[in-house]
Amino acid sequence: MTVWSSTEPSIVALGGGHGLAASLSALRRLTTDLTAVVTVADNGGSSGRLRQEFGVLPPGDLRMALAALCGDDRWGQTWARVLQHRFQSEGEMHGHSLGNLLIVSLWELLHDHVDGLDWVAGLLGARGRVLPMAVDPLDITAEVRGAGEDPDEVTTVHGQVEVATTEGEVLSVSLTPPDTAACPEAVEAVMRADWVVLGPGSWYSSVIPHLLLPGLRDALCTTTAKVVVSTNLELHTDETRGYDLSDHLDVLHRHAPDLRVHAVLADGAAVLHPDRLQAAAERLGACLEVADLVSATPGVHDPEKLSVAYARLLAAT
Repeated sequence: MTVWSSTEPSIVALGGGHGLAASLSALRRLTTDLTAVVTVADNGGSSGRLRQEFGVLPPGDLRMALAALCGDDRWGQTWARVLQHRFQSEGEMHGHSLGNLLIVSLWELLHDHVDGLDWVAGLLGARGRVLPMAVDPLDITAEVRGAGEDPDEVTTVHGQVEVATTEGEVLSVSLTPPDTAACPEAVEAVMRADWVVLGPGSWYSSVIPHLLLPGLRDALCTTTAKVVVSTNLELHTDETRGYDLSDHLDVLHRHAPDLRVHAVLADGAAVLHPDRLQAAAERLGACLEVADLVSATPGVHDPEKLSVAYARLLAAT
């Protein structure tokens, strides 16, 4: 296990879903001063149903982040499994995650999203804090070309699930409502951080949204923290069909040209065009760090390998 031997760094990781969970599983090996800032635009599955029924934030990505912060001991791993347990039935409970129900229960009791998440983290013994990027639910809208029969027609796609699975080419994304306030605790965490990790994850539906929320984007562009962009192992998801890693970085740069990036971390097998990736990293002002990051399961980050790579970046400055 990787051990951080000096004063623990303050690290904020932003994203959503499995990508953010991978980063958190790696980063909790390096510090206990760790904060996850999570997208809140999910409109599918258990999260979408609870969001619609109770008017709360979608809890699924928040739940996954909390589970990733559980320790490796028996207590931590047992609670991680409990949190992730999904009911299978013929009734209305089918598909719901116990963790989603627990989070929504605390939100209803405490009437505060951040307090509720802090209480769940305390119950789990989580090695870090989980915050929503906003305390009001958001929706993602995308302008997409070629989603229908006409390959040149540009249409509007509404919803995170719909954007993530679109068959067309995503041209741009936006948030609704566009003037939603960022979670104050999330902004504060970014501003006081030593390091900020952005990605991996679904680029348009989990990573870029953090740069579309004005308050959070301003914090990311003005913080003195060193920013690391952690890239994906599998490049050709629906929403980024045909992209290589340099295209991912160029999308990031278009959405936040003032964002100063210290390093770009990539798995060697995912680097298809090294020269293009190096040039894209340099346009962000970043150095390029290439390492073996994949686990025995293709398309999944290995937490220990990812932890070693993050530790190397932290120790280099």
